[in-house]
Amino acid sequence: MITVRRIGHATFETPDVEQLVTYYTQVLGLTLVERDADAAYLASTLDHHSVVLRRGDVARCARLAFQLAPDADLGAFAKQLGKHGLATERRHDPQPSISDLVAFHDPKGTEIEVFAERQFAPQRFQQAGIVPNKLGHVAFNVTDIRKVVDFYVQVLGFRESDWMGDFFAFLRCGPDHHTLNFVKGKADKMHHVAFELTDWAHIEAACDLLARRDIPLIWGPGRHGMGHNIYTYHHNPDGQIVELFTELDRINDEALGYFEPRPWHRDRPQRPKVWEPDPAVANLWGVPPPPNFLD
Repeated sequence: MITVRRIGHATFETPDVEQLVTYYTQVLGLTLVERDADAAYLASTLDHHSVVLRRGDVARCARLAFQLAPDADLGAFAKQLGKHGLATERRHDPQPSISDLVAFHDPKGTEIEVFAERQFAPQRFQQAGIVPNKLGHVAFNVTDIRKVVDFYVQVLGFRESDWMGDFFAFLRCGPDHHTLNFVKGKADKMHHVAFELTDWAHIEAACDLLARRDIPLIWGPGRHGMGHNIYTYHHNPDGQIVELFTELDRINDEALGYFEPRPWHRDRPQRPKVWEPDPAVANLWGVPPPPNFLD
């Protein structure tokens, strides 16, 4: 089975591209690396872009991109998708730094772009803004969580890291505890996008910067149970939830099957499992999420 290895970028549609470009460059601290008539491309890594902004009638996450191993055969991957009844489209030179990709839709309607190789486009980390290390994960509300989880596991090779009960799932495609997570909801929509920071001091500096910008936190700082990451959440100008996190659990060796040991783990070893639904699991430090946070 040809499996995806990491998240590449997320594409957001927005009624106000300029407003979001200002947020992502001046607040989040990404680099605007390229602009054309259709899109703005922003990055903080070796990738040419980790966020793409396009004009749309409503704010939404329209696409997610994932990378295969560099030597993977995209044609064979497309045939693998076809065996699952998926309609695919092969696109050549579809965007800067990516010469070839396969596009299709997941069960909730998000367009998925999968590529094997992209050109490195190194840029300096910015001196202003929060300046995350990378795009970490994207979370969605979904109406049929089992169907969506099975798709990502059986079709794209994700692994199940943790569940809370039967309504909240965390999936990984690399060593990080989760690259995607899904919570059962009344509609299919993005819940939040998350960016990795370096450490607790970076979280503190980010919170101070948000305060100077009059951007209030909506939850956090705290430490989640599933994944054990320290987190904060705030809204971007489109009203979308943005998580900033650090200290996320990792499985560095899939054959071993447990997360790298950390002092705050309560299971030793800490393995993927189903957690009993409990507000304390959402934040091991005790402060519950705001009302309707998962809606």
